[in-house]
Amino acid sequence: MNLFKDIIPSITTTGTAVLYSESDYSSYVPFIVNRALSYHIDCVFFANEINMYPMSEKEFQYNYLLGSIKKYKRPYSPWQKKSKIEDLELLKEYYGFSNQKAQMALNILTSVQIEDIRDRMDKGGI
Repeated sequence: MNLFKDIIPSITTTGTAVLYSESDYSSYVPFIVNRALSYHIDCVFFANEINMYPMSEKEFQYNYLLGSIKKYKRPYSPWQKKSKIEDLELLKEYYGFSNQKAQMALNILTSVQIEDIRDRMDKGGI
């Protein structure tokens, strides 16, 4: 069973159960399913409700979501990714800072100072 092609669409769109045996439930990952559902405004409360019972069986979680969520084609919403700050790595290498300290230094330093550090750290090459 594919999580994104079979299991999540069965919960959100088709409404037909695709998990029957114990071996099928091994491909069900509650965290990923709940995260995928949390991007849809009408599914957030159901995902949150099932998150309150993390130790419950996968079969119970799947059947709860299958029976609770209204079935229709939802628009695609891309998953959020953590933004990468390019100057953060530069400051971490230059000062030997951790992520948190480099973030604080990035807020304090001016663009001229950051440009000076970038020039000093330039290793050349193509």
